[in-house]
Amino acid sequence: MQNRTFSPSDFVLLGLLVSHEAVGVVFTVIVAIFMVAVAANVLIVILIQSDARLHTPMYFLLSQLSVMDTLFICTTVPKLLVDMLSREKTISFMACSIQIFLYLTMIGSEFFLLGFMAYDRYVAVYNPLRYPVLMNYKVCLLLAAGAWLGGFLDGFLLTSITMSLPYCGSHSIDHFFCEVLAILRLACADTSLYRTLIYICCILMLLTPLSIISTSYALILVTVHRMRSPEGRQKALATCSSHLAVVSIFFGAAFYNYVLPQAFHTPEQDKVVSAFYTILTPMLNPLIYSLRNKDVAGACSRMLTRCPSAQRVAAGDT
Repeated sequence: MQNRTFSPSDFVLLGLLVSHEAVGVVFTVIVAIFMVAVAANVLIVILIQSDARLHTPMYFLLSQLSVMDTLFICTTVPKLLVDMLSREKTISFMACSIQIFLYLTMIGSEFFLLGFMAYDRYVAVYNPLRYPVLMNYKVCLLLAAGAWLGGFLDGFLLTSITMSLPYCGSHSIDHFFCEVLAILRLACADTSLYRTLIYICCILMLLTPLSIISTSYALILVTVHRMRSPEGRQKALATCSSHLAVVSIFFGAAFYNYVLPQAFHTPEQDKVVSAFYTILTPMLNPLIYSLRNKDVAGACSRMLTRCPSAQRVAAGDT
């Protein structure tokens, strides 16, 4: 710290607790996860935009989820990888503020979007004949805009308050990114009121989408139970199970970090859970949807057949 220029407003990210011998392995694993996550999410967006068969409300919302996951993982992982290779793990006050804002915006937007995706599945199963009317292009745009706006407001409010607090003591953040609760431990002011505000905000951000998801899937189960066609039941359950898997992973980790009282988990446990939903979840989401979705797999194969190199290989075989 004495051998380099260090601004009093800078923070130091302590990072993940990884032994010196395991740094190379952990770094390689995180790089692989990052590349797979970005490539898979970008591929889904390209497939949905280029294939006319995927121009439906469900896939439009799925493309928004892929955009959020791409921005989500790019907010924290690149800095983490740089810090793992560097002795200087500082982050400026402005960069930390931007990271907090983007992180909160993406996680808040994804909460709302997953709720709207559950509503979309409810309309598709409960009222399939009116589905094109009830979930038209304008409605889809409004739902996507509402998700982004909700996340933006959450990020703007909490970032503004967090970075306006005085930090006159240690500037070492016990985390691998600028996480709000980890930064609050460094504030040299009474943060009890603000912690209560964060708790209420997180409750609302979690319970509002969860209420939509719970209601939607309760009605879906009732509708599926009344279906006479076994194929219809299987198709409806297969489509909804992918969404439920994503919801369980994402909401479960967020609930553990932000709703469960701090007395029940340690900063080290918070890092592990945060790494799970900031690094693994953006990779798992596209894999869960694509591996269990024939439409996405079909669109991928059609895109490959239109590729010039694939056409030259096919011509050579003939």
